[in-house]
Amino acid sequence: MPGSIRDVHALADFVRRHPRLFVLTGAGCSTESGIPDYRDANGDWKRAAPVTYQAFMGSEATRQRYWARSLVGWRIIGEARPGPAHHALARLESAGHVKLLLTQNVDGLHSAAGSRATIDLHGRIDTVCCTACGRRSPRAKLQDELVARNPAWAQLWASSAPDGDADLEGRDFSSFVVPPCEVCGGVLKPDVVFFGESVPPDRVAAARAALQDSDAVLVAGSSLMVYSGFRFVQSAAAAGLPVAAVNLGRTRADDLLTLKVEAPVGAALSELVDLLAAAGQASR
Repeated sequence: MPGSIRDVHALADFVRRHPRLFVLTGAGCSTESGIPDYRDANGDWKRAAPVTYQAFMGSEATRQRYWARSLVGWRIIGEARPGPAHHALARLESAGHVKLLLTQNVDGLHSAAGSRATIDLHGRIDTVCCTACGRRSPRAKLQDELVARNPAWAQLWASSAPDGDADLEGRDFSSFVVPPCEVCGGVLKPDVVFFGESVPPDRVAAARAALQDSDAVLVAGSSLMVYSGFRFVQSAAAAGLPVAAVNLGRTRADDLLTLKVEAPVGAALSELVDLLAAAGQASR
């Protein structure tokens, strides 16, 4: 029996022993949906680091570059559909194994797959917020406005990048028109937590409360290189909760793990829920 399959059987035993799972997911869950991830198997950046909150808010030129790339990249993320990992985790919740699913992703695909006990730690890319008045609106609506104001840019195609971005290097973005908030004229920003920006405290508090009421942690498709996610694994380990991970490559928490399955996350989680379902039927 291949090692990865043996590991999935061990993971099934882990889930049976710990019925209330705190699930923490990352970009690896969405790569099979066509959304690129940020890091390689060693946890290092594959490309330049994403824009920071300070750069976005401090420079009109940075916002022009961001929204021009987003106009092109939205075609990919806006049409993405849940993949095997999302569906498997929704099945795991439906079977009663998930206390909370905390995702570091911003694509909304866990909710689209049917997961309900979910917190989007870093927000949602399908929503836009005004940094002045706080008004929220659908990203799809802004796409129509961006295209109407920048028709030539709407004809461009580029390779997709993580989280609705696109590779448009070497272009002059100075003519790109960024619409203001239609209510107050303020700066529009995707409703996500940028690097250099803090996760809303109520989100963190809700996740910590769920962690305290869980039996174990399951990390799926995350290298945990971003501290906002890694801190929950740190807290779990400090509290004596076992932590299992399904991830290809190194994670920041390798020395804290009780069990690690190095296999494609979609295939491993699909096999996991099939094993649990078969065991449940056999016990009836």
